[in-house]
Amino acid sequence: MDMLAREAQEALRKRSQRLRARALAFADELAAEAGALTESERQELSAIDAALARIDGGEFGNCARCGGAIGRHRLRAIPEARHCLTCSAAER
Repeated sequence: MDMLAREAQEALRKRSQRLRARALAFADELAAEAGALTESERQELSAIDAALARIDGGEFGNCARCGGAIGRHRLRAIPEARHCLTCSAAER
């Protein structure tokens, strides 16, 4: 695994742990409610889990749409990014 993937993996795991800890902290208080995380936080956690799976599967850094490289700067800024800048702009 290259250095960028290791950096991303570490950052993603920290964010995942923070979100999961938040969910657990509110679990007792919100036992009667649907969940402790907001929809945005659930989506973020899902994106993090998917990115970690891509790292483990050796697919990290490849655009899910075109298959090209996502780019180091983009991955450092958004390690859970699934698309390169070109494909990301095309989806908007």
